[in-house]
Amino acid sequence: MTSNVLIIGGGIIGSAIAIELKLRGAEVTLISQNSQIAATHAAAGMLAPSAENISHKAMLELCQRSLSSYANWTHKLETFTGLSTGYWACGILTPVLEEREHAGQRDRGGTTTDISPSSSPSDWLDRETIHQYQPGLGEEVIGGWWYPEDAQVDNRALAQAMLAAAQSLGVEIKEGVAVRGIQQQQRKVVGVQTDAGVIQAEHYVLATGAWSNALFPLPVRPRKGQMLSVQIPKNDSDLPLTRVLFGEEVYIVPRRDGRIIIGATVEDVGFTPNNTPAGIQSLLQKAIRLYPQLQNYPIEELWWGFRPATPDELPILGTSPCENLTFAVGHYRNGILLAPITAALMADLILEQKSDPLLSHFHYSRFHTKSSTTTSMLTLPTAPQLTPVSPVLTLQDTPLQIAGKTFNSRLMTGTGKYRSIEEMQQSVVASDCQIVTVAVRRVQTNAPGHEGLAEALNWSKIWMLPNTAGCKTAEEAIRVARLGREMAKLLGQEDNNFVKLEVIPDSKYLLPDPIGTLQAAEQLVKEGFAVLPYINADPILAQRLEEVGCATVMPLASPIGSGQGLKTTANIQIIIENANVPVVVDAGIGTPSEAAQAMEMGADALLINSAIALSQNPPAMARAMNLAAVAGRLAYLAGRMPLKNYASASSPLTGTVN
Repeated sequence: MTSNVLIIGGGIIGSAIAIELKLRGAEVTLISQNSQIAATHAAAGMLAPSAENISHKAMLELCQRSLSSYANWTHKLETFTGLSTGYWACGILTPVLEEREHAGQRDRGGTTTDISPSSSPSDWLDRETIHQYQPGLGEEVIGGWWYPEDAQVDNRALAQAMLAAAQSLGVEIKEGVAVRGIQQQQRKVVGVQTDAGVIQAEHYVLATGAWSNALFPLPVRPRKGQMLSVQIPKNDSDLPLTRVLFGEEVYIVPRRDGRIIIGATVEDVGFTPNNTPAGIQSLLQKAIRLYPQLQNYPIEELWWGFRPATPDELPILGTSPCENLTFAVGHYRNGILLAPITAALMADLILEQKSDPLLSHFHYSRFHTKSSTTTSMLTLPTAPQLTPVSPVLTLQDTPLQIAGKTFNSRLMTGTGKYRSIEEMQQSVVASDCQIVTVAVRRVQTNAPGHEGLAEALNWSKIWMLPNTAGCKTAEEAIRVARLGREMAKLLGQEDNNFVKLEVIPDSKYLLPDPIGTLQAAEQLVKEGFAVLPYINADPILAQRLEEVGCATVMPLASPIGSGQGLKTTANIQIIIENANVPVVVDAGIGTPSEAAQAMEMGADALLINSAIALSQNPPAMARAMNLAAVAGRLAYLAGRMPLKNYASASSPLTGTVN
């Protein structure tokens, strides 16, 4: 039984798991950076598996199981702490507006579903009945569905009760502590790097909500939600609204203390903060249409938060690529509702290695199907064929070896700057490369040109070289390198510890920072990475990087993406002569002749991206670069003729005709 657990994330999911583990006898530490901007703070506290009309069977079962335990779960919290959670089995109404009477559909934040519930306890209320049942509804409401089993909880009161419970139970809470990275060795987490130092445990839980992707390459993105509350006048003796109203793109949640919560926008704007006039105006217009009395109540508060959304809007629960790390992220709109069941299932899994069959539907691996089934590599139909060299003339050469791994191709390519994914796929095939570098941050954020990139190549045949492009400091590069290692694991390369290290604070010339590169390399080597550092053509720096344990050195030929060709040949030559690790010429090569020249100098390999991607015919240029690398290597092995200061006739001078 695991007895020492570290939970990363102080929202409702992390807190619920911490309390459950502690109640079962584990020692628990909880790290929280800023709970005020988490989804817990931003939610309205609806417990609405029926009103949400969830069509995914496993998700519906998960939500219903959690709802069935909610009354008992909150009662225990209230008894233990003496604090109210605001749990209220008030039921939920979903009003239908006039113009939708014959549409047969209703919308929930962009999801269209059948208006008649299929498996949830509910009743249809006609116009007269619904207006009697909840006075004050707008005239456009022609009926609606009544879900008596749905409920609500005051999410902020619940968060306070959970904090008090965790503290009383002895959970060690580290509030205001930022996690910078997850340290791993041999598929195990060995520590969490924070701004307060490294924290270690036997087992770790990732419950960081919308911020999960910053620590692990999971497809979790923030969906911003703006909200507001109004206050019923104190002189109103009775609550005019006693049911949650769940309308189209808006919900209205009354509290027993006289507040009414109105939410929430659904915005794919990253972590852009603050309320906007457009967002609040949209909510108010929709809410007043459902319940006109709201326009007379004073606005009490405006706020926003970030929901953690996955591509299928289902949570990621259960085991991870690391044997002592558990995922509990991506709850999106249902984090409050799913807290009790998530806590119970995660505690079973961590403490008893008991996996509920439901968890199989929420495993992270659903986003990473085998590349052989998702993508077929495109071939270049007119790739030129090489005539085999006579065995008598073949020169002996050893394959390229980097960090103990063997490669037959000495050309590495990139994935950026192509006009399309298809063009990139064709170019990779045409190049015959075995190593492809991928910008971790751009894949994480689905930057333009990188959407679906992880699925676009056959990673069973190509070795991924994650790179830290976009990092300006050593700290950023170290964090992104850790994410890159996890990205490679998720794509099936469990033993891939490679990283192309780039630390580039200079935005104009994109020249690497030698000090930051050395600092980052030292730390990453200690963490077991095979580090391939991108550097200026500095022989002394190359030597230092080799001394700290880097797997290669990668000097630039000229500024990255410039196509200026070999401008640093003298220094590269010195690096090649002194190096005991492979030297990979990276950046600036513009033509195959320049690629061949670099190989003729004795470089072990080339990394070429821009010259291929920005050419008029990238697949053809990729093939040309492949041939240039082969020709340059063969020429280097053959040995060029000596240079002379005078002419030397090719034809013999004897036996000439007089």
